[in-house]
Amino acid sequence: MSILTPAEELGLSGLSLDSRVRRVFYNMAPEQVTELCERIEAEAWDRKLWYLHDGRDEAIHVFARPILALPDQLAYLHYVSLTILNALKRLPDLYMQDFAVREMFPLSPAEQQWLWDNWGVAQRENNTVLGRLDAVVEFTSPMWKDSLKFLEPNLCGVGGIWLGPTCEQLLSDLVLPIIRQADPDLELDPLRDLRELFIQEVLDHMEAIGRRGRNICFIEPKYAGEGPDEQQALADYYHERHGLRVMHADPCELEIVGGDVCYQGESIDVAYRDYEVRDLIALAVETGNDLAPIRQLFRENRVISSLAGEFDHKSCWELLTDPQLTNKYFTADERQIFRRHILWTRILTDRQTTLPEGEWGDLLDFVRSQRDMLVLKPNRAYGGTGVLIGQALSQQEWEQAIDEALRAADRWVVQRQAILPVNEFPVVSPEGGVHDEPFYTVMGFAPTKHGVAILGRASQKQVVNVAQRGGMCGVFSGRPAVSLVGPGRARRT
Repeated sequence: MSILTPAEELGLSGLSLDSRVRRVFYNMAPEQVTELCERIEAEAWDRKLWYLHDGRDEAIHVFARPILALPDQLAYLHYVSLTILNALKRLPDLYMQDFAVREMFPLSPAEQQWLWDNWGVAQRENNTVLGRLDAVVEFTSPMWKDSLKFLEPNLCGVGGIWLGPTCEQLLSDLVLPIIRQADPDLELDPLRDLRELFIQEVLDHMEAIGRRGRNICFIEPKYAGEGPDEQQALADYYHERHGLRVMHADPCELEIVGGDVCYQGESIDVAYRDYEVRDLIALAVETGNDLAPIRQLFRENRVISSLAGEFDHKSCWELLTDPQLTNKYFTADERQIFRRHILWTRILTDRQTTLPEGEWGDLLDFVRSQRDMLVLKPNRAYGGTGVLIGQALSQQEWEQAIDEALRAADRWVVQRQAILPVNEFPVVSPEGGVHDEPFYTVMGFAPTKHGVAILGRASQKQVVNVAQRGGMCGVFSGRPAVSLVGPGRARRT
């Protein structure tokens, strides 16, 4: 008889925990589930769980049943995601010193100039990046560690800082009391609050660079009318909870007064940007504004995310899955994490490279012949835009997509397809009936040195993203009353 490893025990404990929560919902009367879902929808509006589509606020759907993770699983996820984020923070230096790395990141000459002008010792020593690493993981599988696969990085203008914690608090208020009443032995708790992790990173950075004020500026496309509507809610939260002055500014609204960067006469200590440098460059060309104030903020290391956020390319994963480069720049422990958890990814070009199983071969021949195991993605797009799943296309459509990607002005990447976990959530039909339906789920891990927050999303499309009108699912830490220790044995926890 085989003996379970500790990781397998955790997965089975997670399955037991998930089953007990499912049982709570299964035993609820349909009218109770309907009432609960209606209350969640109303609270989503009241708590500003909104997404802007074409200038209109739409409430984000929040699934009633939470996804559960064990404390040991969360500790491992924190370790892995922080290791990956710290590796990505080194990209400006690697880009500057290695032409092979530059080939993986198609920065324009103007973007390169911003990097040369504004990256130096100060930025290297205090390099703050707020990142969210999108991944899949099956918490209830005995092989849950092997199921953990990272899809892509998000290193600049990360969405979900308000949405994630607000979703979890909503479920804490409405759903957790129901679960605790039905099964008092279950211990379920919300995860680390991303709003608090974020602001701690900001305050730590402010202290490290010697800024004594408490003025923060969110630099964003204020008038875009598209995307998550989070910034004002965050500003109100930080003002009420931490006494911080939070301003909103379009880059063109900044000015230099007495040698310092200000907004409406107020000095800015640290700025959080929801702008890529390429968008700033386009804005400067469109408006004729040289954007000297935000250049100064970068030069003085007063911007989060740092210029490391400019390497928010899906081709990051090529660097971390290329044996020649990982052996050169990363430790054995880092390489082990990359091999186990990062999906094989390559910029789509006509060349020879290492293939998923480590063999050397022709990239285009491999991509054309292995449609069922691959995904095509625009290298620098976000929000699920343009993602093509090989299994969903005919061979002719796949070949056409490859040819179009090769001709495109912007680069594309090809990536090994991940197995998306499927979770069932209670759904109320238009006729009022209640039933469970399967949804694909994707997690966004936001690690800092203080902890990790998780943004859970679910959709019945294989491209899972709130921008594609997917929904949000809360992730909670759970401790079951009984856990497995090898086959046929159990202990109290």
